[in-house]
Amino acid sequence: MKALRRFTVRAHLPEPLHALADLSTNLRWSWHPPTQDLFASIDPDLWAGSRDPLRLLGDIGPARLRELAEDEGFLGRLDELAADLDAYLEEPRWFQQQVASGHRFPTGIAYFSMEFGVSEVLPIYSGGLGILAGDHLKAASDLGLPLIGVGLLYRSGYFRQSLTADGWQTERYPNLDPQGLSVRTVNDADGNPVTVRVSMPDNRVLRARLWVADVGRIPLLLLDSDIPDNDTDLRGVTDRLYGGDQDHRIKQEILAGVGGVRAVREYTRIHGRPDPDVFHMNEGHAGFLGAERIREFVSTAGAGLDFDTALAAVRASTVFTTHTPVPAGIDRFPLDMVRHYFGDEQGQSTLLPGLELSRILELGSESDPGVFNMAHMGLRLGQRTNGVSKLHGAVSREMFGPLWPGFDAAQVPIGSVTNGVHAPTWSSRRWTELAAVGHAGTPDEADTLAAMKNVPAQQLWATRNLLRTELIAEVRRRLRRSGLERGFSAAELGWTAGVFSSRVLTIGFARRAATYKRLTLMLRDTERLKALLLDKERPVQLVVAGKAHPADDGGKALIQKIVRFADANDVRHRIVFLPDYDMSMARFLYGGCDVWLNNPLRPMEACGTSGMKSALNGGLNLSILDGWWDEMSDSENGWAIPTADGVTDDVRRDDLEAAALYELLENVVVPKFYDADSDGIPTRWVEMVRHTLHTLGPQVLASRMVRDYTEDYYAPAAFSGRQVTADNYGGARELAQFRRQVETSWPGVNVLDVDSAGLEDTPLLGSTMTLTAHVDLAGLQPDQVLVQAVIGRVDDEENLTQIATTTMPLVDGRVGPAGEPIFEVAIPLPMTGPIGYTVRVMPQHRFLTSNAELGVVAFAHQ
Repeated sequence: MKALRRFTVRAHLPEPLHALADLSTNLRWSWHPPTQDLFASIDPDLWAGSRDPLRLLGDIGPARLRELAEDEGFLGRLDELAADLDAYLEEPRWFQQQVASGHRFPTGIAYFSMEFGVSEVLPIYSGGLGILAGDHLKAASDLGLPLIGVGLLYRSGYFRQSLTADGWQTERYPNLDPQGLSVRTVNDADGNPVTVRVSMPDNRVLRARLWVADVGRIPLLLLDSDIPDNDTDLRGVTDRLYGGDQDHRIKQEILAGVGGVRAVREYTRIHGRPDPDVFHMNEGHAGFLGAERIREFVSTAGAGLDFDTALAAVRASTVFTTHTPVPAGIDRFPLDMVRHYFGDEQGQSTLLPGLELSRILELGSESDPGVFNMAHMGLRLGQRTNGVSKLHGAVSREMFGPLWPGFDAAQVPIGSVTNGVHAPTWSSRRWTELAAVGHAGTPDEADTLAAMKNVPAQQLWATRNLLRTELIAEVRRRLRRSGLERGFSAAELGWTAGVFSSRVLTIGFARRAATYKRLTLMLRDTERLKALLLDKERPVQLVVAGKAHPADDGGKALIQKIVRFADANDVRHRIVFLPDYDMSMARFLYGGCDVWLNNPLRPMEACGTSGMKSALNGGLNLSILDGWWDEMSDSENGWAIPTADGVTDDVRRDDLEAAALYELLENVVVPKFYDADSDGIPTRWVEMVRHTLHTLGPQVLASRMVRDYTEDYYAPAAFSGRQVTADNYGGARELAQFRRQVETSWPGVNVLDVDSAGLEDTPLLGSTMTLTAHVDLAGLQPDQVLVQAVIGRVDDEENLTQIATTTMPLVDGRVGPAGEPIFEVAIPLPMTGPIGYTVRVMPQHRFLTSNAELGVVAFAHQ
């Protein structure tokens, strides 16, 4: 008999134990080992089974609670940890120190993401995007940022993965009870739960209850549509992460964006917090937040602005981060679907009253007139945009270049902030314990990494051995459990107790089973792989994990291929596939694997942070030069797998890169691991571990990433937002008028004539050339444009490369025959060989972040 509905009853805590309530509901416990140890001491077995404080407190029973309430030692530790949490939540941190020293930082930041991987006990994440968002919140909390996270509370989260007997992925969706999660309702002054409302077609309303999860100092607001006030179909809007069809998806994204902004307004009003002055879109899923903010500015209850002025105000204070290196990864909705949800037959928006439907649709326009592109909307709404590694920034500039016609990819205004990972979450406490020897107090992440420089090799190697041993125990436990789920009997699974060895080189590969990640590249030559796994003197063991999207049969087939190979009797003790990859499994993998393998098709990995987490545990990366590894690999922290760039035959490319992978393993990686001294220590390997921890570790920290966002994106966005909204939105009105003027005039802007003078018959390097340009500005003023001389090397097709630009000042007092202004500059020749030049004109304004921002440029023509 199955329950119709489930709910969770929490334990009544005796008065002396009331502090456990705060410690168990604030998710800071998930990255604070002393608090975890306190919960473990309540019941070690129950804690080991769930690592969930709320579940633990619900399962232990009143007798144990009464016993703890009289345990002076336990109460003393409880009081200390409660005081420590209070201090963590209140004391000034990096952000407050920066503000006190005069930095102009935001008063509030709203961070929107479709998923958040804060802890496995709050399973509203699927993979890298959510884990990155969770790490962003935790690092923001540690640094003291006044940030609010915004997302959805999925009643089934992402699916749980298991395998059939023949290795095919199956999915199940747990029914999550909010009362059993680390969340609480947001209530108004009268104690009533707060809901937000979003209009739907046919005069219906989508309502969402507002929950909040405390992520240290950061409130994470989560919208939940599964409430009685909604129609049955609307209750299911927040049922599953990335579930359903496009119609289901657009309702989720409308709720996340439009409803998310309204949730933020309710929360700040109730708690007396300042409204955010920066809005950050983590991918395009929540892009509709910008349209809602435009509505706020346009409404009579707001500022009563026109659409263009409101857009200028929104853009100035919006940051957009793209994680997508390929067009196929972008959310694109049929235009008629967007029109259905946003508009009416009169061309007005019913969802966002006061806005014309056509203006909303323009935000997501692309080359296909029947499609609404969420990434394009994000780029049009965010004045500051970035990719998530240096290489991904370059890929993004190329991919989105058509939005800035006439500009080379390098000039497209998309920057980069390389992702980072939250060390207290992902770095094993073994490293902190090692660093604490001789250290006063508990070392922080920076002190821990710095201390690795001087730790004796024996201790580094002992720690690596311990972590590998812990991983092996977890592998055996999970493999046996998976075997039982697949229908094998306990008698058939006795071999799982002998899987893996604590002294064998252990390689990890865990990620989504997307085609470009090439889960099965390692199987390209199975005999060669078997030789590596089964070598009698220098064997290798390989642990693989990952999920395929429920609708991706191709990805499931890749998993099945791995599972079938790993099931074979001759290799099953050396290679395993572990189903249901999540945060709890990941911590063991990152800690215990000696080598982290990553072999995507370059450059399709935007960042790939799993290798960063391995590096924080002394794991060495063996990876294609893609994502973060492209910029941080230094040959001493791992190995770069050579790529067959330029090979267009996919089969041949996979063959070549698989061969390069085997070559590296056979001739470099494996020999170095087993090259031990008389004490059994592989000294060259250990020095690579030390180098990785000491030099790479600080680079991959989420604290570094969040500081980069704060200094390079949040602070400038807050400043721009204040500039354009000051004096009754005078700056926004000025910028909107400038854009309109440019749109009207630009078709007539023309470089009429360019003359060069001053060069000898045989120019020499450093010789000075004077360029003079006559420009028809079509009604624009000279101070509204930037005229540049562009000089560089010329290829066989007359294209300029290796370019350098020089501003051409206006020549006062001189005009051309038609009264056109004249611009002139003297330029030393910067290089030898065939060079050429041209002149270009771009709009400029004090409130633009880039002269390419408006996407228009005029060139001199022959």
